Amino acid sequence: MTVYRYDADTIDTPALGLVVLQSDETIEGDFRRMLPAGTPFYVSRVPSAPDVTPQTLQSMARHLTGAAALFPAPVRFAAVGYGCTSGTAQIGAPAIAELIRAGTNTQAVTEPLSALIAACAALGLRRIAFLSPYVADVSQRLRTALATAGIETPVFGSFNEAEEEKVVRISGASIMDAAQDLMHDSPAEALFLSCTNLRTLDVIAPLEQRLNVPVLSSNQVLAWHMGRCAGVKITGPGRLFDADENKSA
Repeated sequence: MTVYRYDADTIDTPALGLVVLQSDETIEGDFRRMLPAGTPFYVSRVPSAPDVTPQTLQSMARHLTGAAALFPAPVRFAAVGYGCTSGTAQIGAPAIAELIRAGTNTQAVTEPLSALIAACAALGLRRIAFLSPYVADVSQRLRTALATAGIETPVFGSFNEAEEEKVVRISGASIMDAAQDLMHDSPAEALFLSCTNLRTLDVIAPLEQRLNVPVLSSNQVLAWHMGRCAGVKITGPGRLFDADENKSA
């Protein structure tokens, strides 16, 4: 056998990591559409129950460190995201950051709740309409967390779905119809489409045109916030990304 010597390359591009729910069929594809070509991007999965309740969401906490530990050990991440909006509200953003840092080396940890709060601050929003796929008791903790951060949700609507596998199959047309109905005569300054498994990326731009307000979604705000944390320029639909462009112009 001939043994060869080699030179080791240094990888300087900031790496991004994403912990995705086992049941999520949407967020990974959405991120790959928004990330710049060539961005080092790693995905791990965390076990999640087929039904969505406060209890099943909370139970993910015990698996988060193990999921983060499945990222390649040599990679030093600029940011790692946890891809669950309602799960963040149940477990708590500080606990999620601690659990993920226990499994991998990352400069920053974020999730859709912290990302949404940051997005609202960037756009100067204090009152948002809230559209969720889930039953009301799942969303209530999230609305309470937003209220604590000074963000009101005076208008709330839901598809009242308790099974995760059905969420990804809610059509874009159904989301459009529900969003427009929810915003009719609404006092809200913007619309938030909650859930990383809901297929929202392609409805953001047309909804903003029809409603003439910013439209935010879980995957959109999470990608945007991870880019900010990591110093990576991410592009996506909606006024949220336009605000960054205007600020840098």
